[in-house]
Amino acid sequence: MRPEIALTQVCLLSGWLLLGSSCAWIPAREQPVEYLEPPEMTETLAEVRERLEHWPDERWWQEFGSPELNEIMEGALKDNPGLKVASARLHEAQALVRVEGARLLPFLDADASLTHERVSQRGVFNALSQGRVSGAHVLLGIINPLSFRYEFDFWGKNRALLHAALGQAAAEEAERAEVRLRLTTAVARAYFRALAFQQQLDLAKELVRVRRDLRQLAEIRFQFGLENELAVQQAITELESAHKREAGVRDQFDVQRYLLARLSGTGSDAIQRLIVRPMAIPRGMPLPAQLPIGLLAHRPDLAASLYRAEAAAKRVQVAKAQFLPSIDLTGFVGFNAVVLTKGASQLGNLLFSGQSFAYGIAPGLRLPWFEGGRLRGELAATRADYDGAVELYNQTLLDAVREVAASLSAWQATRDIVTAHRRLLVAAGKDWRLAKVRLVGGLDDDRDVLRHRHPVLEQEYALRVLESDQLVAMVDLIEALGGGYHNPDINLKSEHP
Repeated sequence: MRPEIALTQVCLLSGWLLLGSSCAWIPAREQPVEYLEPPEMTETLAEVRERLEHWPDERWWQEFGSPELNEIMEGALKDNPGLKVASARLHEAQALVRVEGARLLPFLDADASLTHERVSQRGVFNALSQGRVSGAHVLLGIINPLSFRYEFDFWGKNRALLHAALGQAAAEEAERAEVRLRLTTAVARAYFRALAFQQQLDLAKELVRVRRDLRQLAEIRFQFGLENELAVQQAITELESAHKREAGVRDQFDVQRYLLARLSGTGSDAIQRLIVRPMAIPRGMPLPAQLPIGLLAHRPDLAASLYRAEAAAKRVQVAKAQFLPSIDLTGFVGFNAVVLTKGASQLGNLLFSGQSFAYGIAPGLRLPWFEGGRLRGELAATRADYDGAVELYNQTLLDAVREVAASLSAWQATRDIVTAHRRLLVAAGKDWRLAKVRLVGGLDDDRDVLRHRHPVLEQEYALRVLESDQLVAMVDLIEALGGGYHNPDINLKSEHP
């Protein structure tokens, strides 16, 4: 057997032994954090689940039937700075996907160089030429129109990097949906409260008129000796309290309009164009009596936390692959030529001649024998990051279930309260109408009519707040269910590395 063949076999055998032994360096994994199963919730029938698969709609605010709300919402989605920042982060993550994806492809480039060099009298070239080129000046021309580098992804490291980048981009997309959801629900809440304050302001003005009329009647009766001064002073005090309430409601109304202007990304002057005419509070949107647990997949924060956990799992795979050998291949095809500076004019002819044609190919092998604990530290860090990401997902899942349960309970409670309060308002209205009938019959005077009118206005005043609370509770439930975000890839659980 020839010596060079025997040496090649020994090198190959040694290489395979190194490849096999390097896998034993990876530290053992402790028990990883497990994904929580979604808590038990009442499941609906199959046809109901299919109907609710895309509930609520992505543009859920249109269900309230308010053209002004639709207009404000469109402006907020277009101009809000927070949404623009989230979009910028998403574009950055998508660009990193292209960067990581390039690792799976060969790198192709071209290079050229022209070097002027003096040969050292004590250098290698002079020694090899037995002193014939001592002190000579040479020109070296190299043109490689094609150079390539490629790393073989035997252990899936580069694919894991790509999948981690894809998971990060998906998480950023879900985060953007979360910012959009928070923005739209905040706009809806501010709008409903502003409408309630607008109607309360009108009722507060009416209450002021009632108190003013009662004060005037008290003053007239005092002049005729039918009332004492205490009754007049009490009427004045109640009038001032009504004025105070009117001023407070006006301030709260302006605060909500300022909030709407800020959320929509417009200046403070925009409030003059918001809710300038009296409008009825929008109708509520129909909500299902039962909600399947699968609707939690509509939550963008839950999707984002799951994507981040899956990306962290891929980074653990990358850290494990660092313990294994890496194999790559480099090569080039081109021309190179060397001439003395005295014959520099001949360099071009020599460089592009067939005798100057050159190529090369070089496979490479890298074995991470010892790196001072860096690889173990990186693996421990990625595993801890994965455990933290899974714990964050578990916490987000539990918070999601609690928010859905709390918001659904609040919506049902406000619905019952509004229904009961409307019955109370009907009863107060009957008393007021009966007082007006008695006034016509001469059995009561104007004071009795005004005194019965006051509780009707008070109940209407309270009803505006309750109706607004019911709409806000609907918005809270919509937010708890994700506001129409939908991703068919989310399964509410994943696999650990």
